[in-house]
Amino acid sequence: MGEQQKNAQAQEPDINQLRKVRREKLAQLQADGKDPFVITKYEQTHHSQEIKDKFDELEGKQVSIAGRMMSKRVMGKASFCNLQDLKGNIQSYVARDSVGEEVYKDFKKFDVGDLVGIEGEVFRTKTGEISVHAANITLLAKSLQILPEKYHGLTNTDLRYRQRYVDLIMNPGAKETFVKRSKIISAIRAYLNGEGFMEVETPMLVPNAGGAAARPFETHFNALDEDIKLRISLELYLKRLIVGGLERVYEIGRVFRNEGLDTRHNPEFTLMELYQAYTDYHGMMDLTENLYRHVAQEVLGTTKIVYGGVEMDLGRPFERITMVDAVKKYSGVDWNEVKTLDEARALAKEHHVEYEERHKKGDILNLFFEEFVEEHLVQPTFVMDHPVEISPLTKKKPENPDYVERFEFFMNGWEMANAYSELNDPIDQRERFKAQEALLAQGDEEANTTDEDFMNALEIGMPPTGGIGFGIDRMCMLLTDSAAIRDVIAFPTMKTLDK
Repeated sequence: MGEQQKNAQAQEPDINQLRKVRREKLAQLQADGKDPFVITKYEQTHHSQEIKDKFDELEGKQVSIAGRMMSKRVMGKASFCNLQDLKGNIQSYVARDSVGEEVYKDFKKFDVGDLVGIEGEVFRTKTGEISVHAANITLLAKSLQILPEKYHGLTNTDLRYRQRYVDLIMNPGAKETFVKRSKIISAIRAYLNGEGFMEVETPMLVPNAGGAAARPFETHFNALDEDIKLRISLELYLKRLIVGGLERVYEIGRVFRNEGLDTRHNPEFTLMELYQAYTDYHGMMDLTENLYRHVAQEVLGTTKIVYGGVEMDLGRPFERITMVDAVKKYSGVDWNEVKTLDEARALAKEHHVEYEERHKKGDILNLFFEEFVEEHLVQPTFVMDHPVEISPLTKKKPENPDYVERFEFFMNGWEMANAYSELNDPIDQRERFKAQEALLAQGDEEANTTDEDFMNALEIGMPPTGGIGFGIDRMCMLLTDSAAIRDVIAFPTMKTLDK
C-alpha cells in the first residue's frame, strides 16, 4: 500500500469524527433554542468588494454582510474570520467586548464553511487590511460537511464537475468563469436586441429532430402514446417563424445530441441560432464579426483574447476564404481540377485520407479540409462555399451548383459557428430530404428525415434568409480561457457513480 493511501485511510476516521462533532454542535444549538435553520432571511447591505472599492466613503459606517466563513483565528478575547460572498471576500474582526460574552462564546464554536451574517463598522486594521469590526454575528446555516483543505482546493477534476457547488466555493477561477458566461450571454442578447432581433422559444420535444447531422435522444410521451425526440437543433421551427413574417428571430437554448463526450462535446449544450429575412450568408458574416467584437469588448474590455497562451485578434477584419482555396493552401490539392468521384478517391488514397464507400466527391473535399486545414485556422476565419453534399438546407451558388452559400466560422482551430443562405425552394428541399433518407437507409444515423410540416411552411413561402448557429459553450471557452467544455457548463453530463 502506498504512503498516500495509508495517509488517506488514516484521515478517513478523522473526517467522520469532524462531521460527527458538527452534528453535535447543531444539536446543541437546537437544544438551546438557537437553531440556525429557522432563520428565513438576513438583510445584506453590501458585498465584500463594494466595501473595499468604496472604503473612503464607507469608513466608520455600519454595514451588514453575509457569506461563508472560509477561515477563523481565535486569539483569546478577540478573533479574526474571513467571509466569502458572491463578489469576493473580506476580513472581520470579532471582539468579545463588542459582540458580548454569549455571542462570542457561540462564535468560537463556529466552523469553517458555516454561513454567517455580520453587522459592524468598516475600518482598516493596523496592517492596512480593510475589515468589518463586528458588532453582531449571526449563524445563518450550519455546514455539516468538511470543505477541502484550503491550499490544495478541489483539485480532482472529476469531483469538481460532480460537486460544482464545492468547486465554486474553493476555486475563485471557477466562479469567475460562470460570472463571465452570464455576461457573455447578456452581451449577445443586448447586441441582437439592438439590431432588431426578437428572442423566441421553440419546442424541445419534437416528432422530427432535424436541422443538423446528429443522432437524437428518443423518448416516449405516455399521454399521446407517441415516440418523440429531443431537438438536435433550433433551425426548422425558427424558419417557420420567418415564414410567418417575424423577420429577425433568435433563440438561445439547450439542444441534445446522443453522441460522445470529449473536451469540446457534451450531449446537452447551449446553441444560439438566428435567422434574418432578406439577407444572405455575407450578411451573416458581417453580423458574426460585429457580434464577436462587441461581446469581447463588453466582457473582457478588449478585442484581443488569449487562449492557451495564443493571442487572437477580433479587432482586425476576419479572414474570408473558400473551402477549395483553403484545401489548396494547406494540402496543395486543387479541387477545381477534380472532376469525378474516382479522381477524388484516388487523391484521398494518395494523401492517406480515409473515406467511406457512401462518400461523394464533396464529402471527400470536406475530409481533406478536416485533415489538412482546420488546425491552421487559429485567427478568426470564415471558410465559405461548402460542397452541396454536406449542406442539405443551404442555397446552391447560382454560378456553381456543386457548392452552396455556406460558411463555417473558425477560431483556435475550432468550428465556432455555421451559417447559410437558407434554402427556400421547397422542391429542391424535398429532393435533399430524399437524399438524406437514402443515407439513413444506408446506415447513417445522423441523417435527417423529411419534415412534412416544415415542407408545408416552405411551400407557403419563405423569403431569402440568412441564418447562423453559434455554439455558446465554445465561445465561453475561448473568452474564459477554459481548457474543456465541462469547465463552462455548470453541471456537465457525467457517468453515474456506482452506489
